[in-house]
Amino acid sequence: QVLLQESGPGLVKASQTLSLTCTVSGDPITTSYYYYHWIRQPPGKGLEYLGYIGYKGDTYYNPPLESRTSISRDTSRNQFTLQLRSVTPEDTAVYYCARSFGPLTSGDMDEYDSRGEGAQVTVSS
Repeated sequence: QVLLQESGPGLVKASQTLSLTCTVSGDPITTSYYYYHWIRQPPGKGLEYLGYIGYKGDTYYNPPLESRTSISRDTSRNQFTLQLRSVTPEDTAVYYCARSFGPLTSGDMDEYDSRGEGAQVTVSS
């Protein structure tokens, strides 16, 4: 069974960089053909897809956020990390990490075979 767990600061100041880590247990993140994603849900709004890092280390970012988003990984720790730069209060959300078999860019959580519980991040002005 694969488990994903988000971790990071729950409060970030505006203009700073939000950084969250997802720790994966039960399977190496280099296992073919799995992709690891970040998705968020702002309060009162729907899910918003952020991007992924693939088993080969390839990345994809949702175009509206691409200029502010980076996803990296540490294979020795079996973790992948989201960085979102120059945050504003509109980036306040619950952030989820998730896994899929094959590359997806979906905000529908039912399409992912595993996901974390979510991490609340609040951006203060």
